[in-house]
Amino acid sequence: MSNCTQIHGKAIDEWISATPVIADLINSSESLWFPSGPQATTASETTVHARGLSPELVQEASDRLDRFAPYLAQQFPETQENDGIIESPLVSGAAFARRVGLEDPSSLYLKLDSHLPVSGSIKARGGIYEVLAYAERLAIEAGRLSYDDDYRVLATEEFTEFFGGYSVAVGSTGNLGLSIGIISAALGFSVTVHMSADARQWKKDMLRGLGVIVREYEGDYAAAVAQGRIEAQADPRCHFVDDEDSLDLFLGYAVAGKRVAEQLASGSVVVDALHPLYVYLPCGVGGGPGGVAYGLFCEFGDAVHPIFVEPTHAPCMTLGVSTQLHESVDVRDFNIDLTTAADGLACPSPSGLVSRILAETIPNVGFLTVDDDNLFRNTALLNETEGLRIEPSAAAGLAGPARIAEALPAESLANATHMCWLTGGAMVPEAEMDSYVDKGKSLLHND
Repeated sequence: MSNCTQIHGKAIDEWISATPVIADLINSSESLWFPSGPQATTASETTVHARGLSPELVQEASDRLDRFAPYLAQQFPETQENDGIIESPLVSGAAFARRVGLEDPSSLYLKLDSHLPVSGSIKARGGIYEVLAYAERLAIEAGRLSYDDDYRVLATEEFTEFFGGYSVAVGSTGNLGLSIGIISAALGFSVTVHMSADARQWKKDMLRGLGVIVREYEGDYAAAVAQGRIEAQADPRCHFVDDEDSLDLFLGYAVAGKRVAEQLASGSVVVDALHPLYVYLPCGVGGGPGGVAYGLFCEFGDAVHPIFVEPTHAPCMTLGVSTQLHESVDVRDFNIDLTTAADGLACPSPSGLVSRILAETIPNVGFLTVDDDNLFRNTALLNETEGLRIEPSAAAGLAGPARIAEALPAESLANATHMCWLTGGAMVPEAEMDSYVDKGKSLLHND
């Protein structure tokens, strides 16, 4: 790329001069960037209610999920152990931490959204929540349901026929489509998932097996989303789940903050100004990690440090925030090729909703990029040390603790807790999972 090339009105040298990390992004080099320095912003300096958000809205989302819990327990037996609440364990990652040289291995925790019930990924939070919110809204507006009802009534023929008169659509690289397809089909909605042709075949097959319409596009994820949005807008009885700009989706993810706070408290883990929490979140378009980060911010304020982790070849959120172009930027504008094995993170542009929330609302945010080979290495290393099997995109956050330990003063991390959010893998076929682990082992062996 020529230094004189104009990108959104500026020469590349101007972009790099203003924000040097852009040079690393263009070169697809691993990077770590804090917008204003890792400790520069405090909660009092932020706009907490930006984009209409508030802790009260997150609480309303949590209450809605509680209302649906009896229905979910009935329809999805795997949720019965937790009374219909879709939640994942928080476990020690000490064995992995020892292998990567973390000074205090006991400080590392793993959040197992890779094993969430119903759809086996973090998308079981936001995706399922948004469809439930849509179903509730339709049923209440039609006078068929009240908030005081036992929501198990939604499983009756009356309601499946009612929901059958409506449809749900989504653009997805796979995991969001699975969560939307599973819950929408259970309720009775007609469902269409718009996917890029190179999305994992097993995900397409699984969706079609549920009766979901899968439409494939030769373009990338963004092309599938754009076409899905156009088709949905033409049908007033179709609800489009917009991964790039959905407040409901965001709130579904944000409920995780309260639940993690309870899990940490039950383990006597303190989070405050003297005991910061660093959370490493794999990031694609940004809805899942953005919602989780906001939920944690509601609980812990500026004691939480969310680190958004992206593939070196698809750093759309880092680029969107660093250039302040938000959803207007496409990584290919900067000649970044979007080629990564982390298909769930291969997004050309970030969610404008999330990128602005990160820029305006949540303090102490960091952005990290990781090479594909390190995704595979950590996939294999996690399997070896902790016996956990995850897909490569879910391993992005595992690079975080060691990188942060190298970058920040030891005294600032002396009392820190680290949490890697593992985002998917439980639904991956065994043979494909074996190939991920084997590739990682080969890379580790050759190091």
